[in-house]
Amino acid sequence: MQAAAGERILIRSKTVGGTERHGEILEVRGADGQPPYLVRFDDGHESLVFPGADSVIEHAPAG
Repeated sequence: MQAAAGERILIRSKTVGGTERHGEILEVRGADGQPPYLVRFDDGHESLVFPGADSVIEHAPAG
């Protein structure tokens, strides 16, 4: 998984009917866009994230 600061991340719930979490990647701390990522979630909470298979990076459009 690779990302850049400013892109968004979606973390799906691990349980049926659970809430998805959306946030903005503030900082990439791994080499070459690799995790961990410092994320500010839409509720204002900031956390260091090591995304798993339940996560999707919403890449910024090229251009």
